[in-house]
Formats: sequence, structure tokens, C-alpha cells
Amino acid sequence: MTATSAVNIVPFPQKRQRTAKRNSMTYLTPDEILRVLRVAKRSARDHAMILLAYRHGLRASEVCNMKLAQIDLKNRQIDIPRLKGSLRTVQPIAEHRGDARSLYDEIVVLKRWLAERIEDGSNYLFLSQKGGGLTRKQFFVTFRAIALAAGVSPEKCHPHSLKHSRATNLIAAKVGLMEVKALLGHKSISSTVQYIGVSDQQAAEAAKRADAEMF
Repeated sequence: MTATSAVNIVPFPQKRQRTAKRNSMTYLTPDEILRVLRVAKRSARDHAMILLAYRHGLRASEVCNMKLAQIDLKNRQIDIPRLKGSLRTVQPIAEHRGDARSLYDEIVVLKRWLAERIEDGSNYLFLSQKGGGLTRKQFFVTFRAIALAAGVSPEKCHPHSLKHSRATNLIAAKVGLMEVKALLGHKSISSTVQYIGVSDQQAAEAAKRADAEMF
């Protein structure tokens, strides 16, 4: 290179200033969950798999991979081998005594599906129309159609929103973080804490009600 050669000076890229990213996980309110379950009730299978996914905070793959042997109606327990490094849990299959019993009682809903389920030798709890277990895509399509029919906004119509919804709604109902952590099978409490920010709107509404009572 000669002294007269042009030198291209490439400026050092400026470091972007990091800003705190707002937690944008979508979740369904308890009212939306009940609306989804009302629509899902048209199919015993769809009702059971959506209810279990919500009440136990299951991923789509955990629902699709579920086997009959994981359900113990006699002792009212469900064995959940979690994916993605979460902890395996054995949880109660819960009854429900409230007004929404036909929608929210796991014993009632599971018995209805098992009475209709046709044995195909696959041992999957939830079967596809052609037999064998459901795929994640089939579950996604099924849940999305049901949620849209229930009037849920499209951005919430994904099966993983059920797990987010369970955690968010329990925390909003003042269930302790350690209890929510155990229910979802989280190894670390930091995985559970992320759901707190999602409840800001609910917290604001609670504060508004408290203000109305105090003043």
C-alpha cells in the first residue's frame, strides 16, 4: 500500500443500549378458560385434553405423549414426566364442587372420554381420528379452532398459553410461588417468578377495588 492509498475507516459499531423487555407471554383469564371448555365439551376427547393441559400446566408434547398408564382413576393421580428439564410430578386428579363442575371436574371429564375412547392398541390417552397418538400440530389446530370459536383473541390461541394461564391465574389468586413451582414441575423458582409480571393488569384492578373500599 502506498502513502497515497485511500484508507477506509470502518467505525466500531456502537453498543446498543439494553432496555428491559416487558414480559409478553399471553394468557387466558379464568372467564376465557371456561368459555374454551364450554366449546371443547362438544368433544369428550378435546374437553379432557384441554382441561388436563390447563389444570396441570402441560406442554403440547406432554399432552400428546400421555399414555393410559399415567392416569390412575382409582387413586385419583396423574403421573407427569415433564419435558425440557422440568421435574417429573405425580399430582392429584381433582374433583370440582362449584357451578362449573361439568366443565372443570377432571374425574367427570376423564371418565366421559375413557367411556368413548376406542382401544387401538397404542396405549395413548388421546387418540387421533386415524388411531395412535395426536401430533403437536394436530393439538395446535384443534385448540386454535376451539379457542377462536370461544371468542379468544388469535394471539392467545396457542396450546402453550394454557401453561402460562395456569401459572398466571394461580399467582393472581394469591397461590404461593413455591406451590405454583411444584405444580408446573419447575426446577428453579426463577422459572416461576417470570409469571408475576403477566398479572400486572389484574394487580391494577385489585388495587382499584382496594382503593374503592378504603376511600
